[in-house]
Amino acid sequence: MKQEKVRWKYKLPFLLLAVIAILSLIPVTYANEIPEGVVIDHADTAWMLMASALVLLMTPGLAFFYGGMVRYKNLVSTLLQSFVALGIISVLWVVIGFSLAFGDSIGGFIGNPFTFAFFKNVGVAPNPAFAATIPFALFAMFQLKFAIITPALITGGLAERVRFSSLLLFICLFSLFIYAPLAHMTWHPDGILRNWGVLDFAGGTVVHISAGFAALSGAMFLGRRKGKTENEPTNIPYILLGTGLLWFGWFGFNAGSALAADGVATTAFVNTNIASATAMLTWLLGDGALGKKRSAVGAAVGAVVGLVAITPAAGFVTVGQSIFIGFVAAMVSYTAVRYKSKSNIDDTLDVFSCHGLGGIVGMILTGVFAKNVGLTSGQTHTFLFHLLALVLVSIFTFAGSYVLYKVTDMILPMRVTPEQEEKGLDLTQHGEEAFDFRTK
Repeated sequence: MKQEKVRWKYKLPFLLLAVIAILSLIPVTYANEIPEGVVIDHADTAWMLMASALVLLMTPGLAFFYGGMVRYKNLVSTLLQSFVALGIISVLWVVIGFSLAFGDSIGGFIGNPFTFAFFKNVGVAPNPAFAATIPFALFAMFQLKFAIITPALITGGLAERVRFSSLLLFICLFSLFIYAPLAHMTWHPDGILRNWGVLDFAGGTVVHISAGFAALSGAMFLGRRKGKTENEPTNIPYILLGTGLLWFGWFGFNAGSALAADGVATTAFVNTNIASATAMLTWLLGDGALGKKRSAVGAAVGAVVGLVAITPAAGFVTVGQSIFIGFVAAMVSYTAVRYKSKSNIDDTLDVFSCHGLGGIVGMILTGVFAKNVGLTSGQTHTFLFHLLALVLVSIFTFAGSYVLYKVTDMILPMRVTPEQEEKGLDLTQHGEEAFDFRTK
């Protein structure tokens, strides 16, 4: 009897997908004709198509970045945990996610789930409320890439001990109940945080702070890994490959958030590169100042921290300020990673130390440096509301994620058994191995 229940738990997701596939045949209205007098800007559209592809590339890049840091017995699982978000969030986004994030506002907190359900009224015609010069469907797809990488980032905090089927359920719940409301509050024209004047150019708050706190919450919920938990990267070339793909894709992440091929996109492009470069050098030279060898892993992690920190500020600050942001973020994250080992929290791949704290530094310094509205411009409103939003978002994402972990665990146990953890997730969860070391 018990075995029958277990089998049905694994059948239900497939049946749900089948229902979605059938429902998708119901005719809905697509805005596939451009109204007379409305002109789509070809340069903006071409750039946003490219930017969307660049951001999509970041998730496979993250998979390699994370995969190189875990033990070989968990390499396939770690790669797939990031990669699978491409599939599951893409479908969820079309069905209801985009509507929850950008549909008609309900109190400034979340979108109406029916406004754009199954991409109703989402097509080639522009929507001036969000982007007047590009097809609305392109805007939706650009935003999808942010929704994909956010839960993928969280997996780094749960690596080497999370059950794959449970992770899939959590990803869905997180996207619907944490990511979509936060994206709405921050980026929708009627969102409450946006109306407070909170600035998040490309996702420092929506993506990185939320993922950082969710990973921290998950690490606390799952507990420490069994046995030795110090990270000893097993494939450093994978880490460097992943970092390169992330850095390259981040130009779409940040410069694409201008939603146009213009000067703001150029500013964001320049700031993205220089902040990452500064953070990478800060990490390497910090190692040298402490008498440590300058590692490839340190260079990679530092570069990513700089990319994270400049994300909320990319279009609002100068090049000089981006250097400062990269330096400060690297110092904060470097210190956090060094002292993390003294705590009992096993955030496997330092998601909170790098993405969470990097996003926090970026958010605070955006309030300091943002052109015309920051502290350096003699204004206090934006900075104070950034501090308030930081507290509220931190509580919402940490506590909300913890509740979702509990709910998921009640349906499907989140953590693998000790035996499965010892054997490795590649074999126990997927029946595959990254490498076959047997003599043939």
